[in-house]
Amino acid sequence: MSTHANPTPPQTCAVNLRVRDDIRDLIDRAARAQGKTRSDFMIDAARRAAEESLIDQALIRVDPATYDLFVSVLDTPPGGQGFERLMAAKKPWQD
Repeated sequence: MSTHANPTPPQTCAVNLRVRDDIRDLIDRAARAQGKTRSDFMIDAARRAAEESLIDQALIRVDPATYDLFVSVLDTPPGGQGFERLMAAKKPWQD
């Protein structure tokens, strides 16, 4: 007989947020587009943001030449026809 036959569900707690009406409406539109409730959408978004924040703190070691190339790429301003088109495009969250 398995000792995990009736696992205890994970504990949950309430998190209350105050948000402007326009932001709530944007969140609601995005949640509906994904077939989620507002709460599920916000929990998923917050979890992803938290994971990305922690991943961004990872230390990556590279040799000096690779680091110099990386910094030069970061210091080069974006440009070109594709970039201009992207910047001029209507944002999905704008009506």
